[in-house]
Amino acid sequence: MRPFKQSDLEILKQWDTPTICNALEIVVPARRAVGFTVEPMVAFDRHAPPMVGLARVGMIRSKEAPRSPVTDRMDWYDYVGQADLPTVVVLQDIDDRPGYGAFWGEVNSTVHKALGALGCVTNGSFRDLDAWAPGFQMIGGRVGPSHAHVHMVDFAKPVDVFGMHTVHDDVIHADFHGAVVIPADMVTKLPAAIDLLTRREKVILDVCRAEGFTPDKLRAALKNSGEIH
Repeated sequence: MRPFKQSDLEILKQWDTPTICNALEIVVPARRAVGFTVEPMVAFDRHAPPMVGLARVGMIRSKEAPRSPVTDRMDWYDYVGQADLPTVVVLQDIDDRPGYGAFWGEVNSTVHKALGALGCVTNGSFRDLDAWAPGFQMIGGRVGPSHAHVHMVDFAKPVDVFGMHTVHDDVIHADFHGAVVIPADMVTKLPAAIDLLTRREKVILDVCRAEGFTPDKLRAALKNSGEIH
């Protein structure tokens, strides 16, 4: 039994990923500096809404042809499709040069969309931008032209994508800024924390946007509003 429902995940789509990170600092301070991507990323659709879903995790390589039997991609597809809530694929490219070959393109974006995935977060590359599955979001390491020797190495085991340690069924929130893992027991606590942050920030923003702004007014507003970003 999860401590949240799909409707709780849907609610979180109304806020961007930085706002989710800010709220996590309030509800679980120990995660202030962990659990999110820490490298620049490329979004397929800069204007797509945030995706929020359960992690489906895997590892790939592409630089060299496999030297032993590889994971059956159909097993991976079965794994991604076995979910009672929407999913977000978190795929770690473990080559020494991540993104050498692209796992993601027209075919895999279409397949994974059909399997119920909202999109993907990866340190690897993606391609076929003009033939991409509509509505399937990608937050990736870079765009590249070839798939090289790309193959699945393993899945359903912990991965690390640009510093975001992720395990199976983690709750992922991602948009063009990057991605963050939300602890399951914090999902339903975030809206109240975001409301608090919004009210704190409004005090500062109102002062700065009003006529007659002075540094003294800002100082007073900051004193009464608590920490803001």
